[in-house]
Amino acid sequence: MQKAGEITNLRRQVPYELIPKNGKLRHIVFIADFVYEENGKEVVEDSKGYRNRLYMLKWRLMLDRHGIQVLET
Repeated sequence: MQKAGEITNLRRQVPYELIPKNGKLRHIVFIADFVYEENGKEVVEDSKGYRNRLYMLKWRLMLDRHGIQVLET
């Protein structure tokens, strides 16, 4: 898609912090498979074979914390 000019600025394995580090507790991140720009908008895409409970929680946190709705492919 990038070679065809349909998307630009393709990045892979992009981390988004969902919950910051707190004392001894580690931060929690969502790692998007792909992030790119399409028609002037940033698209965050994740390839999923199975949507488990942890993924669904992180998907909701992405929407809540960053206002990003992850595209699932």
